[in-house]
Amino acid sequence: MTAHTDPFPDLYEASIAELQEGIQAGLFTSVDLVKAYFARIEEVNLRGPVLRAVIETNPSALAQAAELDRERRKNGPRSALHGIPMLLKDNIATLHNEGMNTTAGSFALLGSVVPRDAHVAAKLRAAGVIFLGKANLSEWARFRGNVPQGFSGRGGQASSPYVPLGDPSGSSSGSAIGTAIGLAAAALGTETDGSIVAPSSANNLVGIKPTVGLTSRDGVVPISEHQDTVGPMARSVADAATILSIIAGRDPRDNFTFAQPALVPDYTRALNANALRGARLGVPRRAVELLDEARIAAFNKSLETLRAQGATIVDPADFPDSDELLTSNNETIVLTTDFKVGVEKYIAGLIKVPTGVKSLVDLIAFNLAHADEELVPPFWTDQSDFIAAENTTVDQAFFDALVADKDLGATRGIDGALAAFKLDALLLPTDIAFVPPAIAGYPIVTVPLGFLPPDTPLSPAQPTRESGPNMPFGLSFLGTAFSEFKLISFAFAYEQATHTRLKVRAFPAAIPKTQLADVVGK
Repeated sequence: MTAHTDPFPDLYEASIAELQEGIQAGLFTSVDLVKAYFARIEEVNLRGPVLRAVIETNPSALAQAAELDRERRKNGPRSALHGIPMLLKDNIATLHNEGMNTTAGSFALLGSVVPRDAHVAAKLRAAGVIFLGKANLSEWARFRGNVPQGFSGRGGQASSPYVPLGDPSGSSSGSAIGTAIGLAAAALGTETDGSIVAPSSANNLVGIKPTVGLTSRDGVVPISEHQDTVGPMARSVADAATILSIIAGRDPRDNFTFAQPALVPDYTRALNANALRGARLGVPRRAVELLDEARIAAFNKSLETLRAQGATIVDPADFPDSDELLTSNNETIVLTTDFKVGVEKYIAGLIKVPTGVKSLVDLIAFNLAHADEELVPPFWTDQSDFIAAENTTVDQAFFDALVADKDLGATRGIDGALAAFKLDALLLPTDIAFVPPAIAGYPIVTVPLGFLPPDTPLSPAQPTRESGPNMPFGLSFLGTAFSEFKLISFAFAYEQATHTRLKVRAFPAAIPKTQLADVVGK
């Protein structure tokens, strides 16, 4: 990395607070930030290591930055995010006249005109956020079929900045890659089952998967109204908490949001380095044992850190229904049925769809007709999830599966363990943490935990590598509905005690060289 001259923050790691301080002090502007991030994207996205993190950049970003700079000089900042550039996953709608598409990575939605910003995007825009671009993702949030994580027809195959051609995880792959190496200040992702926390884990980030209903899904290409949620992906717990405080809230267009408490907490008030003192945290040990030695060892070491910070660790604290969680097929029934209904409703709400697709049948046919772009051999040909979803109906089996999932994930799962062991939260390595919260609709906060050993062999690239030296992984804090404040406080205290993120950096070619010093005054 080229040495950058103080007083500019290093864009690889710069926090939102540091960026705000620099702009407020007049060291640089939001225009400078956008120029620097655009140059950084240019270096590694389709050149160099070809990470394919970003599908498209926002042609209006520089003009918006200039306007926000003017407004700041005149009136001061609107919020802690004023003039801060972020990436949005390409399934989150943004105003069409701004110049960006919303396609879930698929050519089937290219050129489609959304009726408005997604609710979360509108909240960010009102706070003064600059949308830098749309992040690549596993197409349709990986609900088209069994396709490698991080591939979309429009974006191509994304890969990890930590292991050359490494699996970036997904489905919020580009949001994770872009945040990990400072292609933006932070990003939004979406999660149905693992899609924020798994790529955050694999890319050495903090990710918050909010309770279903804390953030609106209006204007987000859906999988399941019962499991989908939108959350921040950031380099620190503080940044993620700042973003969550702005995007949370009720929305008349998403009735699930009326389950949330009337007042959204200011999650930045959860940033208490002493929060672990007196906390009771439980370990569902049977789940942990499914992992490899490196992850188990790092996880066990984290328990010592948590104890040293004043937490009581209850180990084991297994889910009452551990065996059933592993074997249940209810989630598949819920997601396939919900997807068919949800995606057709989303398309029906669009103002214009140039490809003419209206239904799931149309999407399946579109992919077959455009197989050279969508069903690309040898790795990306599958659309079995589409086909399974097309064959569903909203029937009694669907309603039974919904009830069973709530029982499995919440009553006899997370809530069952919390009550049985009198716990404040549960702890798991992120790679096995997300299924119970997915089916319960419950929150997760993941933070960097560790890295595979430097002598880990590179697995073959098919097309991405499952493992390799220094591949990151995370630690997750799990809790009941709307327990984000508590989970954030525990995650922050752990982060402050460990500072794991900077122990390993991305591989050298994946670290963009452009810094603010290359842009300011040029």
